[in-house]
Amino acid sequence: MRIGIIGSENSHVGHIVEHLKDGPDRVVAVVDAPEDLFGLVDAVVVAHRHGDLHRPHAIPFLREGLPVFVDKPLAVTNEDAEAIVAEALAHHAPLTSFSALRWLPGTDALAAAGTPLRVTASGPVDPASPYGGIFFYGIHPVDVALRLAPGPIESVDVTTHDDRIAVLARVGGVEVEIDLVLGEAPFRGSVTTSAGTTERELVLDEHYFVPGLEKFLEMTATGKPPVGYDDLLRPVHLLNAVAKAIA
Repeated sequence: MRIGIIGSENSHVGHIVEHLKDGPDRVVAVVDAPEDLFGLVDAVVVAHRHGDLHRPHAIPFLREGLPVFVDKPLAVTNEDAEAIVAEALAHHAPLTSFSALRWLPGTDALAAAGTPLRVTASGPVDPASPYGGIFFYGIHPVDVALRLAPGPIESVDVTTHDDRIAVLARVGGVEVEIDLVLGEAPFRGSVTTSAGTTERELVLDEHYFVPGLEKFLEMTATGKPPVGYDDLLRPVHLLNAVAKAIA
C-alpha cells in the first residue's frame, strides 16, 4: 500500500512515517498540494492542523475512490464535514476521521463498562488557536464522549467559566458532560452505568497514535470504515454548537 500524506506541519506525520517504515505499507510522499500525489498513491492521509484545509484536499481523492483518512477534526464547519462525507458516499470511497484518543486502551475500557447512563470527558482547549479555535484540541474530549454515548445529539447547553467551557449535552438519551479546560490539563473520561462509575485518565504515550493508524490501515485493506459516517459528523456538529455559543 502506497500512502501519501498531505500537510507536513502536523506532529502525527512523524508518527505515521516511523510506524510504517519497516512494514509492507509505506509512505511514498508527503506534500502540501493534492495534485502532487495523483497517480503515485493507493491511499491518502490529510493531516493539516487547520480543518479548513481538509475539504479541498480530501475531496479530489475521494472522487478517485481512494481510501482517505482525515486527521482530526474532519472539518470545522458543518457544511464542509457534510460535503466530505457526501463525496465519499457518492464515489464509494472509504473515509474515516477521528481523534487518536478514541482508540486508546483507556477509552476502550470506558466503552466496555456497559450501557451508559452518564458520560463525562475533559481536556485542554484554546479558543484562540490559529488552527480552528476550539476544534484543534476540543475534538479530543468530544470524540471520546461521543464514542461512549452513541445516538443523536438532542441538546447542547454551554456555560463559560473563568477556567473552562462546560458543555452539557443530551445524546441518545444519555447525559454527557464535557469540560473544555482553558490551559493545560490531562485528558479524562468516565462512564456511569447501573453498576457504578468507571473513570480513566487517557494517557498519551509515545505510541498513542498507533491504534488509530492501524484502524486506517485496516480500512485500506477491507474498504470498511471504522467509524460510521453519522459518527464522523456528530463531533463537528457538537463543536459548532459550542463555537456558536461562545462567539
